[in-house]
Amino acid sequence: MNPAEQTLRSGKPLEGWRVLVPRGGPWGDGVAASLRAQGATPVVAPLINFAPTSDPATLEQALADLQAGAFDWLTITSATTVDVLFAHRVKLPPNTRVAAVGETTAAALQADGFRVDLVPNEDNSAAGMAEQLIALEPDARNILTLRSEIAKPVLTRMLIDAGHNVRSVVAYRTVGVPVTERIARDVASGRINAILVTSGSVAEQVREQFADIPEGTVIAAIGPRTATDASNLGLTVDIVAPSQTVDALIAAVSELALPHAEDETRA
Repeated sequence: MNPAEQTLRSGKPLEGWRVLVPRGGPWGDGVAASLRAQGATPVVAPLINFAPTSDPATLEQALADLQAGAFDWLTITSATTVDVLFAHRVKLPPNTRVAAVGETTAAALQADGFRVDLVPNEDNSAAGMAEQLIALEPDARNILTLRSEIAKPVLTRMLIDAGHNVRSVVAYRTVGVPVTERIARDVASGRINAILVTSGSVAEQVREQFADIPEGTVIAAIGPRTATDASNLGLTVDIVAPSQTVDALIAAVSELALPHAEDETRA
């Protein structure tokens, strides 16, 4: 029985795959578990981590105002921002509604006990969320946008242009994490069959840390926006998840044939 027939019979489409998971923590553990369920061997190698904001006083004041009911809306564009809310033990008042950029962020909010009032129907991006929020709220509202230090102010600008009162506050910084020499060797040799690219920040680290990615290594982007960011950095994106969720990303990779490592093909 050849490997393809074995995989088909096992019902695990990623059997034999070694997949690099670019973030650790609970998120990475969850992705690793999903990959194992599909037969893959996850290689958790955090490429990015998150550090406190350089201006904690401004963040603390914004969160205090948020809990006091100063804002009609809170916008969340990443699961990491949810971690910041949880770490600060934020309790949202009943009059404040919450907009999440996509299903992954919405799930993180709900897992930590926060309600979600708006998720973009189609475009899971800052621009998509702004468009839907603007359509929902024709009158001026007080909105708090929490973001990373490197995030582009697309959401804030669109909301301000629409007449809303927006306070944009940096909630955290994104920093690169060097991989081990072993991981770097495994990527260079093709022993890593696929690399999951889950954000523009991850794409930057993939480009910086892995100078020579074999042609057969699958670069899988979590959605069109991340795929564009990765392509703009010079990465060749092989597969794009149709929606910005981990399940969709793993399902997209599952449809591909298993590539072989370069040292395996030379054997």
